[in-house]
Amino acid sequence: MSKQNKILVLAYSGGLDTSYCVKYLSLQGWEIHAVSINTGGFSNKDLEEMEKRAYQLGATSYRCIDAVKDYYQKYIRYLVYGNVLRNNTYPLSVSAERMFQAVEIAKAAKKLKAAAIAHGSTGAGNDQVRFDLAFGILCPGIQIITPIRDQQLSRKEEVDFLKKHDLEWNEEKAKYSVNQGVWGTSVGGAETLTSHCSLPEEAWQNQLQKNEEIALTLSFSKGELLGINGKVFDHPLEAIQRLQEIAAPFAIGRDIHVGDTIIGIKGRVGFEAAAPMIIIKAHHLLEKHILGKWQAYWKEQLANWYGMMLHEGQYLDEVMRNIEGFLEATQEQITGTVFVKLYPYRFQLEGIESPFDKMQKQKGQYGEMNEGWTGSDVKGFTKILANHFSNTINSETT
Repeated sequence: MSKQNKILVLAYSGGLDTSYCVKYLSLQGWEIHAVSINTGGFSNKDLEEMEKRAYQLGATSYRCIDAVKDYYQKYIRYLVYGNVLRNNTYPLSVSAERMFQAVEIAKAAKKLKAAAIAHGSTGAGNDQVRFDLAFGILCPGIQIITPIRDQQLSRKEEVDFLKKHDLEWNEEKAKYSVNQGVWGTSVGGAETLTSHCSLPEEAWQNQLQKNEEIALTLSFSKGELLGINGKVFDHPLEAIQRLQEIAAPFAIGRDIHVGDTIIGIKGRVGFEAAAPMIIIKAHHLLEKHILGKWQAYWKEQLANWYGMMLHEGQYLDEVMRNIEGFLEATQEQITGTVFVKLYPYRFQLEGIESPFDKMQKQKGQYGEMNEGWTGSDVKGFTKILANHFSNTINSETT
């Protein structure tokens, strides 16, 4: 092979799978350029350790692309606008992150004029499709190499391989696959392969540290969280990160998601997403006071579709930009404050204040009194409304 066609870009997270890929592919003669996409899950210490490990494993170069703001702008804010929870449970913590990372890795590979791209996905999950699809669309004709999938490796086999090459790996750490980002953390292990076992306490990244309830005010402007307890942040990301710092010690946002994978099997994964869950639920409550009936209905339909498409790797479809336009248009008046209380393992929404609150502007109070109509008006309205049902019942009984 010539020097140029040995260039390989690896989507590198520093975890067991991609660490195996660096060592294995370097032994195959590839010139490994390890690229990490920081979506908010890496500390400076993490990045230093990842870089050090990449070179120890045989990488030619290592680069971390800080793309958190782009991730928020192009993905997260639409998940908030849409109140997106997959199967009414999961805030797409990894689904959205993987598609974004795949697109950014493809850009890096094109810049390096790489002959191949590699990723550490297994053959039994969604990520393999997300990465392959993005790479195939954005880098047509490039070779895609997937050692973990192709060799059908277990985590123990990967650990043994690294040990064989004098590279120690913490076997206890290898028990769980953890993916952390600004929009939540996923946790997979032996328990999530069953249909009945819960994750043990030690598997969760955020342990319970706070036991006394606290009250928060969350301030939204046009659908975006910008303030907490009166403090206004320069960027919604800062507010998200601050809320995570406040809520994580309460061990809020833990759950196990069960759903349909892209490849047609059921999947189960643990996740913890304190800030995302609070933000989505608070945002949704604000919308319930402000949006009209049919705005809320159609937004729910499109947002559910958007979440499914993103989950299944269809982010690059042009219809996604159309839906994003609709979601953004619905946020014009989603401005106000949501009152929240945090407790160990849970949170409670207390209520909202907004200049656009339709509940406080209508001509009646539900179950109490009205000023915009009379009892006779309601009688007439109800009689007309019943005509359709009366005709249907009569036709069925004759």
